[in-house]
Amino acid sequence: MHSFKKTLNKNIGLIVIGFIAFAQLSFAQTETQTKQLDKLFDLYNEYKQFNGSVLIAKQGKVIYKKGVGLANMEWDIPNQANTKHRLGSVTKQFTGMLIMQLVAEGKLDLHTPVTTYLPDYNNANGDKITVHHLLTHTSGIPNYTAAPGFMQNDSRDPFSPEEFVEKFADRNLEFEPGERYNYSNSGYFLLGVLIEKITGKTYEQVLQQNICAPLKMNNTGYDNHKDILKNRSSGYEKNGDSYVNAGYLDMSIPYAAGSMYSTVEDLFIWDQALYNNQLLPQKYMDVYLKPYIPAFGNYKYAYGWGIGKDVIGNTTDSIEVITHDGGINGYNTTISRAPADKSLIVMLNNTGGAPLGEITKAIRGIMYDKTYDLPKNSLAYSLLDVINKEGIDAGIDFYNTKKNNDDLNLDENEMNRIGYQLMAADKVEAAAQVFKLNVDAFPASFNVYDSYGEALMNLGDKELAIENYKKSIELNPANKGGIDMLKKMDVGTSEFEKEIVVAENILETYLGKFELVPGFVLTITNEGTQLKAQATGQSAFNLYPKSDTVFYVKEVAAQITFNQNEKGEVDSLTLLQGGKEMTGKRLEE
Repeated sequence: MHSFKKTLNKNIGLIVIGFIAFAQLSFAQTETQTKQLDKLFDLYNEYKQFNGSVLIAKQGKVIYKKGVGLANMEWDIPNQANTKHRLGSVTKQFTGMLIMQLVAEGKLDLHTPVTTYLPDYNNANGDKITVHHLLTHTSGIPNYTAAPGFMQNDSRDPFSPEEFVEKFADRNLEFEPGERYNYSNSGYFLLGVLIEKITGKTYEQVLQQNICAPLKMNNTGYDNHKDILKNRSSGYEKNGDSYVNAGYLDMSIPYAAGSMYSTVEDLFIWDQALYNNQLLPQKYMDVYLKPYIPAFGNYKYAYGWGIGKDVIGNTTDSIEVITHDGGINGYNTTISRAPADKSLIVMLNNTGGAPLGEITKAIRGIMYDKTYDLPKNSLAYSLLDVINKEGIDAGIDFYNTKKNNDDLNLDENEMNRIGYQLMAADKVEAAAQVFKLNVDAFPASFNVYDSYGEALMNLGDKELAIENYKKSIELNPANKGGIDMLKKMDVGTSEFEKEIVVAENILETYLGKFELVPGFVLTITNEGTQLKAQATGQSAFNLYPKSDTVFYVKEVAAQITFNQNEKGEVDSLTLLQGGKEMTGKRLEE
């Protein structure tokens, strides 16, 4: 919105005229912004990149709210502003508030070891961990959602809070409490147990009595699968160019770290309550929203919130925000508050994996009359549509015509997905040709060669399959599946299984923070000779050397190269993932 400077004038008529002109300008801008926002969300929905509910406010007033797409795809029930969605980790700010209420009542001390309140918790760890450590993700307790086999072995079974704590209580700490930040759902789960222990009530009851009821947040609560909940959305995940129902998750598992549901309208009530001390006296609000420790990107972590700056549209302008995202089976969510103008952006998406950060950037561009990007349609899914209707030859012609089109987005992972969809439909020849297009488009990605090799094996072209599997392993030595395929074909793999060791003095030069884009930072640390990388808002991954300067990740298809300047100093790194390269400059400590 354009700035408006009011000047004193003794002529009342001029003031009135000026006021009317300003009111007309504001109305026109609001109308224009509404049209821009409608277009933005209509496109994101059309391209299957957002499906959910959105609310935007400024100066404490709602300026836009809308349901986008479907709350239930089987019954064609549309999303509305009052549709209930699971929040995922947006729950953590509510847990932080409940803890601070106990502090304000004198029932809890933030800097007392948790074993004071939970004497049955592992004493070796609990005697060192304080409530503050749990709230700021600095406890060192391993994140239970990152444990091997968690989704397959534990996520569908009901547990009492005490039973589930045993899953992580005896695990070794990842670092000494207070030493550094590492996002951990385990810490917030334990906070829920602590709330129950002190109050003698369930987490759900305390949430309802202390926050939802006083604020009249009647469409917010703890999401129990057994409850019949009016206006509850269903959760979905993308599957190629379509959707599937999200995998079942027992809601006793996310608990105080992620089991709430709400609506965008109720989260506006929550946002406003944080400005007027309805839930906490100001001195405790200051503790609740204080940025304590560097966390993800340029954010510091408070008690269930990230505090930092968000970029506005396509500019370098930024605004101070208090924010948090959430992700849970079938849903991803975001709440972003800007105290400077009491603006708020809330998006609750029920198809998982929507680019909410990208959309938030565009929304702020619209709100502040800056340039912004509209979404692009997927070239891969458009290609699949042509192949299914007209055949592979027409599809390849379409691809070659459109691949350089600025209005379409060419994405390696989407191309890979449609290749496997064609394989599943027994269109192996077409799948192989799609994988070959992907190889040509993303020649630095190991995964495209692996997929192409699989299709070639199915077509009986063993020689070319071996060639592609070898190329895949050269690019990513952690590709165990590719090594296993070569072994099955009686191809020697010893050259790919050598252990490479990088000297500690070289590893030391790589430690630090590297900003890939504004707000997204890769932090490089080490434990002895083990180099680690932690991306904004994610768990840390081990890095394994391919050479002195190039490292790869075993858990995901990613590679990191450390770059030196003319003086021989490491001043940047390059992340290769999904066939795309991102270079991040080193940040000053």
